[in-house]
Amino acid sequence: MARHSHDPQLPYFDALLESFEAGDAAVSEAFGCHVHWGYWDEEPERAPGPTEFAAAAERLSREVWQMAGVHDGERVVDVGCGFGGTLASIDAHFSGVALAGVNIDHRQLLRAARRRAANAGNTLAWIRADACALPFADASCDVVLAVECIFHFPDRRRFFSEASRVLKPGGRLALSDFVPRRALLPAIVAAGFWPGSRGFYGKVDMRYTAGRYAKLAAETGFVQLLDRDITRHTLPTYPFLRRLRPRLRELRSSAMAETLFAELASRLGLLRYRILAFRKPGD
Repeated sequence: MARHSHDPQLPYFDALLESFEAGDAAVSEAFGCHVHWGYWDEEPERAPGPTEFAAAAERLSREVWQMAGVHDGERVVDVGCGFGGTLASIDAHFSGVALAGVNIDHRQLLRAARRRAANAGNTLAWIRADACALPFADASCDVVLAVECIFHFPDRRRFFSEASRVLKPGGRLALSDFVPRRALLPAIVAAGFWPGSRGFYGKVDMRYTAGRYAKLAAETGFVQLLDRDITRHTLPTYPFLRRLRPRLRELRSSAMAETLFAELASRLGLLRYRILAFRKPGD
């Protein structure tokens, strides 16, 4: 991740923001709140439209914060907060919560700040900071979230260590990530050397297996609470992205190649979309 003085290279956010600015209603409806995969109970018969996708993305955020066990009166930090959709969801369901969205890209924070305001009794702050150097005091937070963004972080160990530092005893960390089977690792490494397959989603590290996550949690002072595979619930995202792709003019070939790789690996059972939750021991 770049230092605070430099925004990360995330061309897909460039494309989204350009589409918003151009007044593209479909892109704005689909991604104006959440910028991550969607969650469906059952795979629909046809490719979802923007309204259906936005609702599915909201459901995925809800799945993550529910796994974190958020309660009234807690302090919740959403790292890699995007346009603020996950915190808006929590704000709508809880009272007395202190919410903070962290992102290194100031453009995302500006849009979130313009569009999100906390309900009465809750607070909401938008903070430009590095995920691996969180600007919070030790043992000051109840929940840390990272919805479909940890693969952008330069060092998962540093992030886990920072999350452990800022969480109170008994605090929870919940995240969603694309988790490969070991058999896929050689293909992931090889794909990184193919120019047509990289660029649109920025720098991505998708090499962290379930075993590595379990080991990392133990080494950074966490107890793993759950590892939930929700791959089948996310698969309708791919036909939606294919349907929407022509509207995102920038880097379409890169987007197609990267997304196709993820879809094929997911449908073959080699790349799994998982929700992971951890607890810091204590009260």
